[in-house]
Amino acid sequence: MARLAKPLSDTEIKNAKAKDKEYNLADGAGLQLRVKPNGSKLWLLNYVNPITKKRQNLSFGAYPDISLADARKLAQEARSLIALDTDPKQHKANELAAKAALTEHTFDKVAQQWFEAKKESITQEHADATWRSFKLHILPALAKTPISHITAPMVIKVLRPVEAKGNLETVKRLSQRINEVMIYAVNTGLIHANPLSGIKSVFKKPRKEHLAALKPNELPELMQTIANASIKKVTRFLIEWQLHTMTRPNEAAAARWDEINFDDRLWLIPADKMKMRRDHVIPLTDQTIALLEAIKHFSGHREYIFPAERNPKTHCNVQTANAALNRMGLKGRTTAHGLRSLASTTLNEQGFDADLIETALAHIDKNQIRSAYNRTDYLERRRVMMSWWSEYIIGSAQGNLSLTQSNRNLRLVAK
Repeated sequence: MARLAKPLSDTEIKNAKAKDKEYNLADGAGLQLRVKPNGSKLWLLNYVNPITKKRQNLSFGAYPDISLADARKLAQEARSLIALDTDPKQHKANELAAKAALTEHTFDKVAQQWFEAKKESITQEHADATWRSFKLHILPALAKTPISHITAPMVIKVLRPVEAKGNLETVKRLSQRINEVMIYAVNTGLIHANPLSGIKSVFKKPRKEHLAALKPNELPELMQTIANASIKKVTRFLIEWQLHTMTRPNEAAAARWDEINFDDRLWLIPADKMKMRRDHVIPLTDQTIALLEAIKHFSGHREYIFPAERNPKTHCNVQTANAALNRMGLKGRTTAHGLRSLASTTLNEQGFDADLIETALAHIDKNQIRSAYNRTDYLERRRVMMSWWSEYIIGSAQGNLSLTQSNRNLRLVAK
């Protein structure tokens, strides 16, 4: 029969002196006080791991910070876990991790981790807008909240004031983005489930409104308005460039000279500028080449084709074309983005292949399988279509000179 250890007393513990080598004083049932050569005294529980069946030690802390009574209580709690086939050492580690998570895994920190991964798949403009919306509407209320404490009622309360202002599109986008953060937390093991999956159903749905765009028969009016407008030269260049190339406002505004291949008559927009994060190649027509030759006098020595007025080292603002169209009296009738719709509608009405048009617009085929196998960009066929479109624009000018016509006949407004 194994010899039972005599329980320790406070006096015995206080009088225990350091030796050249560390030694243990047993209290019984595995509880020990380890006395180290430096004089420190540590409580340990020696036990058999219920899973591995191997002996190991569990530390409870130092004496006198942990008293004899405290050590015995902690030892009994550990033995109770062992009786339930739970390793007390692992149980302690899990508790510490859970406590740390309350400060380490706040919504703010997890959202930043999600954003770092997210921004690799979106344009810089989109990324800036995304994080700006978080800082404005979400982080002031939720930043320090542990991700595991986020609930649907909590987030709904935060978004209600945004809904009350009528910003329903903003509510929709924020709901979507917060859900992405929570899904990220699930996938990284921080939480077990996403409690926000259904929150969008409690808010009013925004009415789907198409962007304002002129009809094909209004193109002559647009060209006349542009020709007679008191706008800066670079702005007019930009509007016509976007109209001819069918690009988005941010893509057109950020065009760089090193993206232009004059030999092959191509404009290559790198993936990091594109909404769909894929390189986009645009065939250049006689008219767009003429436009580039004309603007070379202003920006050929610059990095960007359409430099900003205040800081020519960067490109003009993505809202430049939009603001100019508004000043021309076209507000509510078209936007800079609406020029793409004008091009698309015209080309569709003229019977051009819908796939060519969608590719020219840098849209992704909604048919995922078809998109995966259909890698062609129809470059030569698009050259024909883009040439037709440029000729059509010039024909619609009806005597109001476009910048893409002969440089000798340019009538630019200097203002």
